[in-house]
Amino acid sequence: MSSIIQLLPDHVANQIAAGEVVQRPASVVKELLENAVDAKATDIKLIIKDAGKSLVQVIDNGVGMTVTDARLCFARHATSKIRQAEDLFSLGTKGFRGEALASIAAIAHMEMKTKQDQDELGTHIVIEGSKFVSQEVAVLPKGTSFAVKNLFFNIPARRNFLKSDTVEFRHVMDEFQRVALAHPNIHFSFYHNGSEMYNLPAAGYRQRIVGIMSGKTNEKLVPVNEETDIISIQGFVCKPEFAKKNRGEQFFFVNDRFIKSGYLHHAVMSAYDGLLKDGSQPSYFLFLKVPPNTIDINIHPTKTEIKFDDESALYAILRASIKHSLGQFNVAPVLDFDRDSNLDTPYHYKDVEAETPTIQVDGTFNPFTDDKTNQHYSKTSSGSSYSSGSNGSSSSSGSSYSGSSYSGYSKRVEPTASWESLYVGLNTENPEAIESSPFTFENEEVTSSLFNDDEIEQSTQKTYQIHKKYIVSPIKSGMVIVDQHRAHQRILYEQFLLNMTVNQASSQQLLFPLDLFYSATEMKLIEELKPSLETTGFVFDESKTDHIVVSGIPVNITESEVSLVIEQLLSDLQDGIPASSYSQNDTIAKSMAKSLAVKTGSYLTEKEQDNLVNGLFACKDPNISPFQKPTFITMRVEDIDKKFAL
Repeated sequence: MSSIIQLLPDHVANQIAAGEVVQRPASVVKELLENAVDAKATDIKLIIKDAGKSLVQVIDNGVGMTVTDARLCFARHATSKIRQAEDLFSLGTKGFRGEALASIAAIAHMEMKTKQDQDELGTHIVIEGSKFVSQEVAVLPKGTSFAVKNLFFNIPARRNFLKSDTVEFRHVMDEFQRVALAHPNIHFSFYHNGSEMYNLPAAGYRQRIVGIMSGKTNEKLVPVNEETDIISIQGFVCKPEFAKKNRGEQFFFVNDRFIKSGYLHHAVMSAYDGLLKDGSQPSYFLFLKVPPNTIDINIHPTKTEIKFDDESALYAILRASIKHSLGQFNVAPVLDFDRDSNLDTPYHYKDVEAETPTIQVDGTFNPFTDDKTNQHYSKTSSGSSYSSGSNGSSSSSGSSYSGSSYSGYSKRVEPTASWESLYVGLNTENPEAIESSPFTFENEEVTSSLFNDDEIEQSTQKTYQIHKKYIVSPIKSGMVIVDQHRAHQRILYEQFLLNMTVNQASSQQLLFPLDLFYSATEMKLIEELKPSLETTGFVFDESKTDHIVVSGIPVNITESEVSLVIEQLLSDLQDGIPASSYSQNDTIAKSMAKSLAVKTGSYLTEKEQDNLVNGLFACKDPNISPFQKPTFITMRVEDIDKKFAL
């Protein structure tokens, strides 16, 4: 009987290993960019075609490789940073060549050019599916160039699982942004299908963040800095008013390596407690430095997850530092938030001694006598004159007061004949006096029933709102209870879908066009959505690299809702735009209906309630919302009678 177990050939083993390392073109981009960084490059260029499916090329000006290293870097288990098992727990680099190159070369056509600075000539190697096609000497500039062509050419099944170019490009963009953010001291450039996407010169963290995200990001950032014995925190968080629906702009870097950590994300959200709206996510760019021996970065094949020795301490420090930064820059309320700043002492009065005023009292003054000789008295102190009248008030700054006079002279007030005259005309027996009196009295009329019969006859309301959530309307068999949010979603969904189908949407022109800023990834997505958005009523002017100009909007959208609608749309389409036009229109209509539908907790007038109910039952499918949730329920009179049955 022949043996069942056998060793796999090297090229088959490499293809299987490639399935763990290389899942899509973005995986190749990540490995090649990190290798270029570890090669001590100061200028790195990324060039891709067809979202990386046809070409992924990384060119750097790093230290290059010798002829021997150039050949060994494609061997299995070849590495430049591990000499013994203990080195796994003190890694300070990302991996200089080797490791993943063997897996990439097994599933693509690969071409490498490398040269060291001290050498006169470099090495040019061509590999196709783990097979060395050629190796020759060539005249090359200093550094290394890797060109990966026709990814998964020999594994068509895996190539068929790749998403559309839009989705794959977004993943490539994510990997490029992560590496570029972690290393602001390196000049990065990025080209896709011949178009320049990024050109990021060496700069600081803030400049790199602004260069990658958009020009308006600078005004959103709040710096975070904290130095402790176990961790060093640098970076920025965004102000709460700029929070977004999605989590696209949330970056953690530990020792210049991008990671994902739900635990640390919870610490950030805890620092924003009470500052964010429901469902909003803050943006942050945080760079953490910890001793390499206190973390384990090899718990995940892509090294995007890290295990910390003391997570609770990191949680507390991160939360406290962010909360302190938000309070320091007046983003979060300070502890004494009830303090009235108007009561603060002005700076020019800070060291001035207060003067104690002196008061003289005229013991012979009697306000209840009609003595014509009873006049005001005055006292001058420190250049000021004080006068006391019958109300005991005082004035300063050289003015005097007597009775109701401010002009510095006395005026005698004629006494009233008697205090009873103040109430003349209040006798209820004299109706004419009551009518001439300045006082009015509310006449309370007592009715014999709880509801006025006239009011019952005049009331024509047919719908009622309950808890600002449901609308109740009577029907012949009982009553119908409508969920106002879901019902409005159904109405808007069918309206938008109809407008996009017949291409007859109405627009309202804006007096002042809106400038909306987005990141490069979001801008590319918006460019693909423009034709569909224009069928809903949007009108776009020229678009820049980092923002769009909206000059017209649909008639059922207000100017303040435009950014919310587009942000929700980008969040719903972050996994990619559907290929078919119908699915694309359906997704856009659902997203816009979700953003614009009246929310639970909104008060509706009687007319708005009637329009909502009538609009719902005029829909083609009023029973369910666009998201397959019931929009209303009915309750028959028989069902109500059963509730009262004994």
